Amino acid sequence: MAFYRKLGKATKPRRALLRNQATMLLYNGKIVTTEARAKEVQKIVEPMIALAAKEKDNYETIKVSAKVPEKDKDGKRVKEVVDGKKVTKFTTVEKEIKKDMPSRMHARRQLLRTLYPVTEVPKEGAGRKKNTKEVDLVAKLFDEYGPKYADRKGGYTRIVKIGQRKGDAAMMVVLELV
Repeated sequence: MAFYRKLGKATKPRRALLRNQATMLLYNGKIVTTEARAKEVQKIVEPMIALAAKEKDNYETIKVSAKVPEKDKDGKRVKEVVDGKKVTKFTTVEKEIKKDMPSRMHARRQLLRTLYPVTEVPKEGAGRKKNTKEVDLVAKLFDEYGPKYADRKGGYTRIVKIGQRKGDAAMMVVLELV
């Protein structure tokens, strides 16, 4: 007897499908999928949110000084001439950063093992390739979902049935974060 649904797929495509749907659920907040897939994704996402809620405050804040290049109004680096060479002009800036404690770092790596990297692409056509940026889903889990669900004892997702799919009459649902 299997303890999970095979979803009509071999192991690697099934794992890839579930990882992708779990990633998109955490990125968008809800997804539309079949009932069987939603129940499997729910089994993956619920422990991830519980882990993020448990480790949400497990860090220390430290101050560091960093050299940052000065930029002009166009966003280009300011250059100055030193000994006949053009050199970028730097400014020292004090920053506060979060340093993860060991258990939070372990939790971060466990979450990264499951989640795919997400790249955000702008809607408008001009500069689509240049203005893409990487979204840190693990930071979103710790900073947004962790505090939101800290006082909740499970049940972070909800399945709402929306009817049957036209082609094969599979039950379609909306899987969303509560």
